[in-house]
Amino acid sequence: LPHIRGLSIEQHDTAVILDTVSRRNLEITHSLSGHKDHTLAGVIDKASTPMGSRLLRRWLNRPIRDQQILQQRYHCVATLLLNNQYERLQPSLIQIGDIERVLTRFALKTARPRDFERLKIALNTLPELEQELLNIEDPLVRWLMQQISTYPQLYELLAKAIIENPPILIRDGGVIASGYDPALDELRNIQKNAHQFLIDLENREKQRSDISNLKVNYNRVHGYYIEVSRLHSDRVPENYQRRQTLKATERYITPELKEFEEKVLSANEKALALEKALYDDLFERISPFLAALQETAQALCELDVLVNFAECAYTLQWCKPELTRSRTLQIRQGRHPVVEQYQTPPFVPNDIHMHEQRSMLLITGPNMGGKSTYMRQIALITLLAHIGSYVPAESARFGPVDRIFTRIGASDDLAGGRSTFMVEMTETANILHNATTNSLVLMDE
Repeated sequence: LPHIRGLSIEQHDTAVILDTVSRRNLEITHSLSGHKDHTLAGVIDKASTPMGSRLLRRWLNRPIRDQQILQQRYHCVATLLLNNQYERLQPSLIQIGDIERVLTRFALKTARPRDFERLKIALNTLPELEQELLNIEDPLVRWLMQQISTYPQLYELLAKAIIENPPILIRDGGVIASGYDPALDELRNIQKNAHQFLIDLENREKQRSDISNLKVNYNRVHGYYIEVSRLHSDRVPENYQRRQTLKATERYITPELKEFEEKVLSANEKALALEKALYDDLFERISPFLAALQETAQALCELDVLVNFAECAYTLQWCKPELTRSRTLQIRQGRHPVVEQYQTPPFVPNDIHMHEQRSMLLITGPNMGGKSTYMRQIALITLLAHIGSYVPAESARFGPVDRIFTRIGASDDLAGGRSTFMVEMTETANILHNATTNSLVLMDE
């Protein structure tokens, strides 16, 4: 696994822990019906690259507790929002695409010709992106810039080696550009000039034999041949050797045509073999750059997610959260990020204020009154704040949060032999055993 360069250790005390039940109930990446629409990720994922989308989902499933990192992300988003600077980065990020996956295929030597093309386009875009980043005064952006290098030598190599819009597979050839290798160019010239040689031969033989409908053709079974109507077979020159007899025509070969055929067909085989060798050599020449390119890809992923946060903050009118060391949870005019987007009537914002002296709230009201929506929105706003995103509220203030628990909805577990009531009791027991003073616990009826 050459694309895996090391291991990193994740500690429980650095993350806001979400168990499986909470992930499902909060519909972070999948709705309760199993779809990806109408989920938190579905609403906020406006990433320019597939690798940015993947990192966003990883962050959503593993929020962090380090307030210093979160503050850096908030500051970065605020900077990107100034004069809508984030919009100037998006075109470059779209051009870069999913180089994280492409680099994995290069490391495993399974990359196809169009992966070379994608990497070439990405490398050509990096200097332009670098110029845009120079205009952004932010510590986190500056740190990411240090990880994002430009690779002019590698770009020149790929630009010289691979044609534009290469075929999908290498096996048919036509991937390596002209001018990259003289030997390959020479073999291709033999193939290229074959057509003119055949036209000249056909005209010459027509004059020599005085057969106007004589034709020089090719098929994969018999190779090159001269085709003459059987009506004119008595005019065929002596050096013609019969190759095939058909109903209305005779097919012949001459020593000159046989020699030409061997030359062209061997040139074709040699060109394909040489092109495959040159293609394999490119993997070896790219290999020394892979570690640095992977670092660049990781930095681009993070930049893409931060740009994504800035776009959400602007288009969805979200606010910058505030973090504090004291136990508090205060949200003014909070909104459910998903329901707000899919509900036709305007969403009615809600407040919450919890602190040391007020650590529990009991919410009552009629069915369809919005109790579950209110509870879920508190969890989702807290979750968003702990991945470094702005949040759907007028203002929001959070103290330390170590876990988010939910006990919402009811379903039995037939395969596990548990009734609906037993499932509810098991989930509640899990909360009681693991919750601390800094845990956010949401228990529906």
